[in-house]
Amino acid sequence: MDQEQILARITAMVEDERRLRDALASGQIDSETEHERLGELERQLDQCWDLLRQRRAKSEFGENPDEARVRPSSQVEDYQG
Repeated sequence: MDQEQILARITAMVEDERRLRDALASGQIDSETEHERLGELERQLDQCWDLLRQRRAKSEFGENPDEARVRPSSQVEDYQG
């Protein structure tokens, strides 16, 4: 994925988060379902942000950004950049 694709994926996931919160508020889903789905989205978002940071760092230091790889969610979860 290039930078634009990653940013588009992040935007889509943020919209999914918003839809889940709206679905809970309107009673379409229960809190357990929302919690599970939000957890998965948050893990995927952490991975996307990490991949984006890797790509930017590689570009900044003259390396090939295409060599950046998605890391396991356990490695990037709750990353505070």
